[in-house]
Amino acid sequence: MTSDANDARGAEIRRKTDSPATAQPHLPDRQQSIEEFLERWAPGADKDLLAEMLVTVCRLARDRTGRGELKIINKALKELRYAFKTFAPYEHVRKVSIFGSSRTPVSHPEYEAAVCFARRMREEQWMVITGAGDGIMRAGHDGAGREASFGVAIRLPREQEANQFIVDDPKLVNFKYFFTRKLVFVKEASAIALFPGGFGTQDEGFEALTLIQTGKAPIMPIVLVDAPGGIYWQHWRTYVVAELLRTGMISPEDMHLVRITDDVEAAVQEILRFYSRYHSMRFVKDVLVLRMNSPISDEQLAGLNDGFADLLKSGRIERTPHVLPGEHGQFPDKPRLVLAFNRKSYGRLRLLINAINTA
Repeated sequence: MTSDANDARGAEIRRKTDSPATAQPHLPDRQQSIEEFLERWAPGADKDLLAEMLVTVCRLARDRTGRGELKIINKALKELRYAFKTFAPYEHVRKVSIFGSSRTPVSHPEYEAAVCFARRMREEQWMVITGAGDGIMRAGHDGAGREASFGVAIRLPREQEANQFIVDDPKLVNFKYFFTRKLVFVKEASAIALFPGGFGTQDEGFEALTLIQTGKAPIMPIVLVDAPGGIYWQHWRTYVVAELLRTGMISPEDMHLVRITDDVEAAVQEILRFYSRYHSMRFVKDVLVLRMNSPISDEQLAGLNDGFADLLKSGRIERTPHVLPGEHGQFPDKPRLVLAFNRKSYGRLRLLINAINTA
């Protein structure tokens, strides 16, 4: 559904919801009061969104939403606000989210592999995000060091303190809810590295793949890293191929969304290559904008159109020297490609990005 269609549907829902039979009285007074409140206490360019949030609060009261549900909304909003504030000063520094077992001992080869991976990413001017606990999470902070580390901890019934490398650091955020924590893990990352782990590691890995496969998160490198000679992720791939790919529950192109390796340097280079020419992506209504660190030639552009015409709903992949209005002025210095992407072939889109990087 397009943005215009969404806006029209939203307006229709608001008309029905605020019909005379259900609406609160004096709606113009409410709207004026909200606008006056925001003008005094929350001025800025995004007052329209803040006004919608306050209208939602009013509707929660009108709906007689239970206290338990209000607690969920309140706590989630507080957690996300604080997390966004914590990450904001580092928004232009790329980060990799590292997942793996909290039970991995310091002496284990997988711990050392995670330390080495995080250290190499720090050397490449990246920062790391982990769950702030023990095992692989501790290894990530061990390798990256305190200054290059973020911790997004979860409060569990059996309270688990943050590891020694991130405890009491201002870049440590504590969450009550897994869903807010998981949102931050993906939103703030430019890459994801998974080391062997349990249910939580599998959950994070499959969720990241689902978000990218469905277009709910930008494409980013996902590396599945074993210790040298390890076979954890090979077994995972065997299951995925045998039970998901064979039965048609995923498409062959989806397998391009991950890279499995037992070589730390190969994992590092997989991430760095992804951002060698490609920079970022954004949808502007029905147009996908691919921003690049350097332009491509006419010949290279022709090759992309010949090789990836199946990704297009219409037209061709084209260059544009302009920032599209819907990009809100982001990265004005970056050359761009625009295309009418079909919004379903994300594994093939990953291959297009690979081709851009090697063109």
